Amino acid sequence: MFVLETGTEIPVVAPSGADGVLGLVWLVIALPLLGAAVLLLGGRLTDRWGHWLGTAMPVGSFVISLLMFVDLQGRDEEDRQVVKHLYDWIHVGGLRVDMDLLYDPLAALFLLLITGVGSLIHVYSIGYMEHDPRRRRFFGYLNLFVAAMLMLILSENYLGLFLGWEGVGLASYLLIGFWQHKHSAAQAAKKAFVINRVGDMGMVTAIFLAFTLFGSTSFTEISQRAGGASETAMTVLGILLLVGACGKSAQVPLQAWLLDAMEGPTPVSALIHAATMVTAGVYLIVRSNFVFDRAPDAQTAVVVVAVVSILWGAAIGCAKDDIKKALAGSTMSQIGYMMLGAGLGPAGYAFAIFHLLTHGFFKANMFLGAGSVMHGMDDDVDMRHYGLLQKAMPVTFLTFAMGYLAIIGFPGFSGFWSKDKIIEAAIADNWVVGVAAMLGAGVTGFYMTRLMLMTFFSQKRWRKGVHPHESPQVMTIPLIVLAALSVLGGGLLLGNWIIDWLTPVVGEEPEHDLPIPALAITLLVLLVVAAGVATAVALFQRQRVPEVAPTEVSFVTRAARAELYGNEINEGLVVGPGRRLVSGLLVFDRSGADGLFMGGGATVGALGDVLRKVQTGYVRSYALSVLIGVVLVAAAMLAVQL
Repeated sequence: MFVLETGTEIPVVAPSGADGVLGLVWLVIALPLLGAAVLLLGGRLTDRWGHWLGTAMPVGSFVISLLMFVDLQGRDEEDRQVVKHLYDWIHVGGLRVDMDLLYDPLAALFLLLITGVGSLIHVYSIGYMEHDPRRRRFFGYLNLFVAAMLMLILSENYLGLFLGWEGVGLASYLLIGFWQHKHSAAQAAKKAFVINRVGDMGMVTAIFLAFTLFGSTSFTEISQRAGGASETAMTVLGILLLVGACGKSAQVPLQAWLLDAMEGPTPVSALIHAATMVTAGVYLIVRSNFVFDRAPDAQTAVVVVAVVSILWGAAIGCAKDDIKKALAGSTMSQIGYMMLGAGLGPAGYAFAIFHLLTHGFFKANMFLGAGSVMHGMDDDVDMRHYGLLQKAMPVTFLTFAMGYLAIIGFPGFSGFWSKDKIIEAAIADNWVVGVAAMLGAGVTGFYMTRLMLMTFFSQKRWRKGVHPHESPQVMTIPLIVLAALSVLGGGLLLGNWIIDWLTPVVGEEPEHDLPIPALAITLLVLLVVAAGVATAVALFQRQRVPEVAPTEVSFVTRAARAELYGNEINEGLVVGPGRRLVSGLLVFDRSGADGLFMGGGATVGALGDVLRKVQTGYVRSYALSVLIGVVLVAAAMLAVQL
């Protein structure tokens, strides 16, 4: 029993232990971690076969994850929360944290996404990084990235989650800056690392607050004790968790690192945007549902951040000519939809995870497709140098088209089911939020159609000497698998399966009180998307696309190209004042603190210099000094007697 300050006793119900195949849950993390250790510590001995080992590790984790998922499905609903105790981790004073792994329906879905999509990205990387002299190290970093994300997902407490959280940050730094010989890559890695540390301060503070409030960092125990905390305390805890989520998931105001991160190899971009890193913030909010359900103001903050991020990322996607940066802006916007679902509480938790899964399929598909285009275009990322590539790269075109139709929400494709459900839930909660989400869907239709037309249609704008060609099978087979998932991913909603599956974790979905029928909302969304598509066709298919971006453009276009001045805002509000504060502290340290503490030493030194002159080393001088002293003492005594 845990006795709250109110005197209410709440029993802490322990999850069931792991047995059978579920007892192997630790291997899901251990395999890629072992791969990273061998590849990074084995040196050149592993150069010839390291990429195969690096690919085999996440594949092994996927097989185990699939077997565990099947086993979990065979259990009763109340028996689907399983904890595997590994060892006692921290036991200091009142703080006790065990290295425990929590496997439940939410973790099961994430494991399949991370290891499944992650394995396909590893396979793709065999071809993409074939000629890179540091390929073995690249696969070691990929394994480390996957292992850290798995640790984040499987931990049973916030402290273990933070261990994976920081591991993901480290791995992303290493991979974004993998080509560190490029100054831009080194700068991008540093930028991502620093901005994520800002978010991590919110995360660390949230963990401290959770321990202060509940005497534990365990999800199970905090969820049982959450009813005893005040709404104010839960609101503060929720806001701090949101700050951490904004850093990892590139949501406003901590979004500025995301587009720069495209400096890394394209498989890294796919891994960050589809299966790891940016999904961590969404997972944190949904996993912490017991906090946000008791903090309405924190939920509102999540919704506000989500809506701003949806429109912010969509605006960026409209103006970027770099194919990877256009997709990165899209990711920011799509993660915004997931955060919106999470901010809606029980009405949206399941849909947030549903969209996270479908987005993982079609965004990995499109990022790897972009890499295939770059492979055939001599690593050129500028879409203004593409055009008419559908015939030169038929497999890449067809698979990319499946992802395109999914993300714009074409009927029957995965994004149609997942994103529309979030919009529907948003309209039921607040029609202003719902309309903003609907507008984001229309802009998505515009910028994705623009990307599609500039790359595969419109006019041929290839540079001299470039000969587009299809990628090898080791790269196209993962594209085909991901294209199929982009089409079929919506099947997770059949019979409300994903809603029922996640109910033990996030609670029952309440009934929607829609102002208009759901079918009418669907038709409205389709009309808005169709308007966006038609506008893009009119601008980029029927008119000639210039090979160089026009310089005389409207303020809106300039702002979108500059990422809505996110970097400038950070410079003005955070970086600049921070730099001036540090400069001021440095001046104070040198002239004030150093003067105060070093002044005493300088005074003693000066006194020593004076006294040193008295110490001549001559006996006659010392005898004279003694004589003078005796005379002075005698004179003083006579003066006293008189």
